[in-house]
Amino acid sequence: MADTVCYIKLNRNVETTQADVFLKDIGSIRCADKLVAAKVKSIKVYKFCSTEEKKNPYEEKRCVVSVLKIIELIEENCPDVTVESLGETEVLIERINVDTHKGWQQALKAFFIALISFCGTAFTIMAYHNDIGIADVFTRIHQIVMGSEPEGVSALEIAYSVGLSLGIIVFFNHVGGRRLTKDPTPIEVEMRKYETDVNNALVDTAEREGRTIDVE
Repeated sequence: MADTVCYIKLNRNVETTQADVFLKDIGSIRCADKLVAAKVKSIKVYKFCSTEEKKNPYEEKRCVVSVLKIIELIEENCPDVTVESLGETEVLIERINVDTHKGWQQALKAFFIALISFCGTAFTIMAYHNDIGIADVFTRIHQIVMGSEPEGVSALEIAYSVGLSLGIIVFFNHVGGRRLTKDPTPIEVEMRKYETDVNNALVDTAEREGRTIDVE
């Protein structure tokens, strides 16, 4: 037991639907002794307050736990175990309500988000084309190539519209529920960056306000 080493790898952000949060919920544990590994995984890290017990909305929804606190809990429950941390130095634990993400409300939100995105994108493209005077450019190109002004919609405008659509599809690497390649889409990349920035901001805020669960 004295030579037992327990490796822990904490995640940066963890979502849970339960009030009780155990070590197995916030990271990975590796130990040669299976009994020790099972005991470490069952250590309770945090307990979210109930609706009646909560002091403020923050305490009910999320908390930040330091890896030093995790190591302290492991040492209290398994005194003869050496702990090696290979992951994050803090873990952000969020309690979510699954019921708020189901039913017609989710479909309605998705519809409005899609509508706003479509209208916003269309407005942006039209405003850009108006700023650069693309209609005048097409007319000038038609005059140079054909020797006369275009009548109605020209082949150049149709080709441009088709090319713009194909370019957007190729750039975003996504058609419906299918990917063109295995690479992450630009939106997914930006969302991961945004998620990382939000997690770092929440952790830093908790540390500044002294709300990080840490050793004494």
